[in-house]
Amino acid sequence: MQASEAMRAIEPRGGLGVAIAATIRRDLILMLRRRSEIMNPLVFFALVITLFPLGISPDPALLASIAPGLLWVAALLATLLSLDSLFRADFDDGCLEQLLLAPQPLPAMVLAKVAVHWLLTGLPLALMAPLLGLMLALPVGSYLILALSLALGSASLSLIGAIGAALTVGLARGGVLLSLLVLPLYIPVLIFGAGAVQAAILGDGVAAHLAILGALLAVALMLAPWAIAAALRISING
Repeated sequence: MQASEAMRAIEPRGGLGVAIAATIRRDLILMLRRRSEIMNPLVFFALVITLFPLGISPDPALLASIAPGLLWVAALLATLLSLDSLFRADFDDGCLEQLLLAPQPLPAMVLAKVAVHWLLTGLPLALMAPLLGLMLALPVGSYLILALSLALGSASLSLIGAIGAALTVGLARGGVLLSLLVLPLYIPVLIFGAGAVQAAILGDGVAAHLAILGALLAVALMLAPWAIAAALRISING
């Protein structure tokens, strides 16, 4: 009787929801302790947008015409800059192996880690973009579309990029290989994201572009967690 009570006392309480919440809380705390990893993509994004008008032309008409593509390319590269460290710290300290051995489904756990990456990278980029759009003479009516398209698109970028980060987590210098793996997959998101902002500037309908971005995000949410989990098993177990 006492043995059964002792076993119940040491059994882990809570299910998948508790594990996901604990993973999100842990990763948020660890990332907030490493503020440089949060600030680097944001500073890179701001520097690119700030320096570009100085190197091209201060002409507002010219800047407004290239602003959608420039903002989206800079945001894409800033997201890519932060992906190499997504699983690196957990791999180095052995936490990633424990995650693979946990009873909870691995796709759900890695989805929680990607969600933290988006909250600390993609979402801040989407909120910063309208402020930087002022420097590129972006019309005021396109700011909301810019932020919304980046919020949707950056979530897809984080999910797709996490697949490459999982495949290269065991490599000493996997940053270049990571870029080669995920950049071709980023092209559809880039095209429709920049297209949504361009349509807003021209006064055309943006619903189709945003719908496609949402559809790409839905597909990524369905498929990417399983691909990330498989890539992590391949990287760790060989």
